[in-house]
Amino acid sequence: MRRSRTAMVVGLGLSLAVTPAAAAQTASEAQSNRSQQFPSSGTADPIANEGTIEDGAIDALKDMSNYLMTAKTLGLVSQATRDVVTNDGQRIQLEGTATYKIRRPGFVIDYVSDIKSRRFIYDGKNFTVYSPKLGFYATAPAPGTNKEVLDTIYSKFGIALPLEDLFRWGSDGANAARVQALRSAYKVGEATLDGVPTDHFAFREDDVDWEVWIQQGDQPLPLKLVIVDRNDPAKPAFSTRLKWQINPTFTDADFAFVPDANAKRIQLATFKGE
Repeated sequence: MRRSRTAMVVGLGLSLAVTPAAAAQTASEAQSNRSQQFPSSGTADPIANEGTIEDGAIDALKDMSNYLMTAKTLGLVSQATRDVVTNDGQRIQLEGTATYKIRRPGFVIDYVSDIKSRRFIYDGKNFTVYSPKLGFYATAPAPGTNKEVLDTIYSKFGIALPLEDLFRWGSDGANAARVQALRSAYKVGEATLDGVPTDHFAFREDDVDWEVWIQQGDQPLPLKLVIVDRNDPAKPAFSTRLKWQINPTFTDADFAFVPDANAKRIQLATFKGE
């Protein structure tokens, strides 16, 4: 899911081992076990949904974003896995964690992966990017709302923050053009994630396929997100599980940036376009 580009953040993989005894199962036993282990599709023929735009899927996205925007404060932990493709086409998985504190106005995002760490801070007046491992930071004046900051830092500095897209599908029409350009949007079915019932939706855009699992009930929180880049023949994927806190208590100190004594200030590079 992208704002004309993919902002990715980072998780855990599971592996299955097959024993010789399991390999000796009869075909009927294997088929029975398979039906118990893997959820069936929510549609009789998933391929038949190519080109289908279901109003319910679009409404689910709007309800999700609208609900997130009603919260005065939010806490979020994203555990994610990202595929990186080598020069010879092999997919390598990298893991990482993003922790969010959000209020209006203001946010702090701590992003730590296998290859880098970053902290993004907006205190209502200034936007700061800090690299703890490298010991550099850059600060620039910022507008007065979270939405304006997200738009400004991308247009001016080319910075797209992880998972910001989740907040852009609401009634304010921020992603209206992308809704109109969707190639498919439909409900796959229902799924239970960590004991929580969710609705599973799939979407296709020109260059990405993506899925979102939204909690059922009066708190339509996105609990899982998967993005597949169709521009790359290897089709690298990004997958994350999301854990939310609604209206946690924060103080001004949570959004204040205090650099380390040895940190050096640098300038943010101006974005020259894609």
